[in-house]
Amino acid sequence: MAAGTVKTYNSRQVIITFGTHAVSGLADDSFVTIEEKGEGVLSKTGCDGEIARAVDPNKQYTVKLALLQMSDTAKWLRSMYKKDKTTGDGLFPILVKDLRGGVVFSTDNAWVQKQPSWVRGKDTNNQEWSIETGEGEFTE
Repeated sequence: MAAGTVKTYNSRQVIITFGTHAVSGLADDSFVTIEEKGEGVLSKTGCDGEIARAVDPNKQYTVKLALLQMSDTAKWLRSMYKKDKTTGDGLFPILVKDLRGGVVFSTDNAWVQKQPSWVRGKDTNNQEWSIETGEGEFTE
């Protein structure tokens, strides 16, 4: 590694789109978390010490998106959730890209798992939306 190497992260260079909807109103701290739903690579050890491994074929993800209370994206997600509950037609693609780091997450099929809790208080609150996906993919 070269001495003095400096790398910069900029949260404004992380783009998130749900189909044609550009996500806006991101929370003031951590705003997106993407987790595998599957178990990855599993292993079992037999009584004699032999190890067997299995690759979980599940390529689904859970995307957690933290938004400001007044976010236009929260309104969009509510409408997609209602559409899905009413007609079953609430699927949308997702693209998450860090323009400075090159990491990309994408899926062709995602849906709002459930609405966040409704909270009001003295100040505005963040809302965490839970979105499930069909098969997703990370690339760099």
